[in-house]
Amino acid sequence: MGSPDYAAIILSALHAYGQNIVGVVTQPDKRVGRGRTMQSSPVKKLADNLAIQCWQPTRLNTEAFSDLLDHLTPKLIVVAAYGKILRKDVLDLPEFGCINVHASLLPRWRGASPIQAAIMHGDERTGITIMKMDEGIDTGEIIAHKAVELDGNETADGLAEILAREGAELLVDILPEYLAGKITPIKQDERHATYAGLIKKEDGLISFDQPAEKIERMVRALDPWPTAFFDWDGKMVKIFSALVSPSSTLKPGERGRYDNYPIIGTTSNDLMLREVQLPGRTRVNSKVFLNGARDW
Repeated sequence: MGSPDYAAIILSALHAYGQNIVGVVTQPDKRVGRGRTMQSSPVKKLADNLAIQCWQPTRLNTEAFSDLLDHLTPKLIVVAAYGKILRKDVLDLPEFGCINVHASLLPRWRGASPIQAAIMHGDERTGITIMKMDEGIDTGEIIAHKAVELDGNETADGLAEILAREGAELLVDILPEYLAGKITPIKQDERHATYAGLIKKEDGLISFDQPAEKIERMVRALDPWPTAFFDWDGKMVKIFSALVSPSSTLKPGERGRYDNYPIIGTTSNDLMLREVQLPGRTRVNSKVFLNGARDW
């Protein structure tokens, strides 16, 4: 059960591992882009390419979905960024339960946005946790975990791919011992639990009444979605890349230039914009942006 690219990497590894995948469950197709064209999830596309039966229920608490799972009689359900809560009857159905490939070192960053939270908070390391799911939000017992060191340059998209590949490798490594009953899951330490809530589009709005270092992490954490942005004279400007400038000459929110790049004041150093996008335009290097922004 999974939906985005992160989950597709997990599915690909399971398929290559040679397990008998009796079915895939993913989110329904949705309309995307300006043309509002219907698009399948990466997991659905991969399942089709691998000729694996795929289902896309809008709701899980239906008799039809319960009947489907009963018919499939899975021994194990692997969940990776599926985006829906599993009921207790689903969690209890497989002989070996449901296990989740979660993109953090639990109990740190439970919830929907662990990758973004790790970047935004300046964590020096994150990782993968494989846990046996219970009815809580990422509160299940830990089967295995693996740490990944961060260098402070990661974007959410890039880190998601790294963690997915680490998670896929860890999963296929531990599955034989787990299915043989040789691994005893351990309880999480609730004293160290933190939560990363669901990110909304409006969470990308930047307040410059905070340090440039924090805003720079926010820019990386929200790439590719929803993208950090600010209002410039009624225009929403998206920031895809930024640096903490050596300069600290501007007041919070005040605009200026440094080394032919646009900068904006914060409560610490200025923030240097490196790649931006105006409404209806393509992404451009900020030096190019300044050429057409005479009133900056």
